[in-house]
Amino acid sequence: MNKLWQTTVIFCWLGLSFNLSAGEWSGLIASETRLFLASPLDSEQRDDQLALQFQPEYYHSWDNQSISFEPFLRWDQYDAKRRHVDIRQLFWLWSGEKTEWRVGVNTVFWGVTESQHLVDIINQTDAVENPDGEDKLGQPMIQATYFTENWGTFDGFILLGFRERSFPGKQGRLRSIPPIDTDKPKFESHHQQGRVDWALRWSHTFDIWDIGISHFSGTSREPRLLPEFKPDGEIVLIPFYELINQTGLDVQATVGSWLWKLELMTRTGQRGRFWASTFGFEYTWVGMFDSALDLGGLVEYLWDDRDADDGAIFDNDIFVGLRLGFNDEQSSELLAGMIQDLEGDARFYTLEASRRLGDSWKLSLELRVYSQIAKTHPLFSLSKDDYIQLELAKYF
Repeated sequence: MNKLWQTTVIFCWLGLSFNLSAGEWSGLIASETRLFLASPLDSEQRDDQLALQFQPEYYHSWDNQSISFEPFLRWDQYDAKRRHVDIRQLFWLWSGEKTEWRVGVNTVFWGVTESQHLVDIINQTDAVENPDGEDKLGQPMIQATYFTENWGTFDGFILLGFRERSFPGKQGRLRSIPPIDTDKPKFESHHQQGRVDWALRWSHTFDIWDIGISHFSGTSREPRLLPEFKPDGEIVLIPFYELINQTGLDVQATVGSWLWKLELMTRTGQRGRFWASTFGFEYTWVGMFDSALDLGGLVEYLWDDRDADDGAIFDNDIFVGLRLGFNDEQSSELLAGMIQDLEGDARFYTLEASRRLGDSWKLSLELRVYSQIAKTHPLFSLSKDDYIQLELAKYF
């Protein structure tokens, strides 16, 4: 943990400690079981995985100020890299008539598409949690927001220090082969983790449109993995974090039962400039056959003009999915999808379902299948990592 990160946590904790008795606590504790459907590529990996999660939340507000605190704790049966503690949120918020200031650790999300989030770049990916990349590490920051009536919302971010991406350990599944050595990462910036990055974003909603334009300048959250020989002859991959500039656009148009979605970004700093985009639609049949069911159909196209050697995973692919909302007292829902490589045979299947049990319990199911992944594909290391996951969570 670098000094900027420590300073930010200490600053927020001092403010929080004066208000713990006055605020409200909530959160969850969960048990998770993953069962892998095939033997691993590496004999050091396991066929199953038991994990526990504890994620409390604290909130307290007074006058025009508030404090939010959300720590995250994960324990895993086998994977030492998945036994970790993080702070997702720990910030002070001051709200004025047209301005807001946030100081501390926060998690910020940008994006509108379902299959991937190209413009979402503020936070580092917590890759030990889930292969979908949607879990994020908390980022120390100062955020200023200015609201206007006719011209939208303007956000500015000073990002205080860099968080390295987390990766599964040797005994963990869903990891690369060769393994990634996170003990000696490389940085293009001589400030390494201490570099201060910045970002700007404008967003506006009018008529049928929700639009966001963003720019980020700093250390890439997506490392390039460089092969290296250890003294004993073992090959490992070393994360190399380059300096980048990324400009992004996200647009969503709501037309009756249709949602039209676009994410577009261009980036420099990683072997020149490249472009990537995800776009498509979601159509929802509300009250199917005069029932309480809502059925949504999703189609998205994923494009990236990089080669696989430069980090492109989905460079010419299509995503097709179904979203089912039962609208019952148990908040039951299901999302199923498939990504098909249009230049090969690779397919990626996913299913997520959940149902509330009583007033404070929730049961979740997740299934991921990697089919016909060629040895030259960037995700070949996961080709034997099909799994089914059950999670039982208690909310308080």
